[in-house]
Amino acid sequence: MANLIFWEKRGCLGNAGQKALLRASGHLLDVRDLREEVWTPARLRPFFGDRPIAAWFNPRAPKVVRREVRPETLDEAEALAMLVAEPLLIRRPLLAVAGPGRSGLACASGFDPAWIEAATGAPMVGEGGETCPREAMGGSCEPAAAKASA
Repeated sequence: MANLIFWEKRGCLGNAGQKALLRASGHLLDVRDLREEVWTPARLRPFFGDRPIAAWFNPRAPKVVRREVRPETLDEAEALAMLVAEPLLIRRPLLAVAGPGRSGLACASGFDPAWIEAATGAPMVGEGGETCPREAMGGSCEPAAAKASA
């Protein structure tokens, strides 16, 4: 069991399922809304590790889907500035945990059960990932106002 900080988009069904899996695995969660945090490039950067810049972005974010934001064309400074300005572009959830034998926090972006097991030292119970249940049912996580203006 570990204490994890879990940054989500409040109301996201995918994040709700991920939290349920973590709790079923015995983890305690400090749940925070990604949009209510004060992010800086320096604070956000550790969540992405050595992943490619395009993997820092939520591939289902409306601006990414519509190609208004093209993560593969950005350098690190541009990407971080964009993510700080628009946190819903960030691949969710953001996770932070004090792992076994670690003095600092381990951080990650996205729901990766293998990373969670390695960072916490505890096996995951159940299966899940980064899928959006609304999209699986033919819906969208895009706010209604954004759909109306598109």
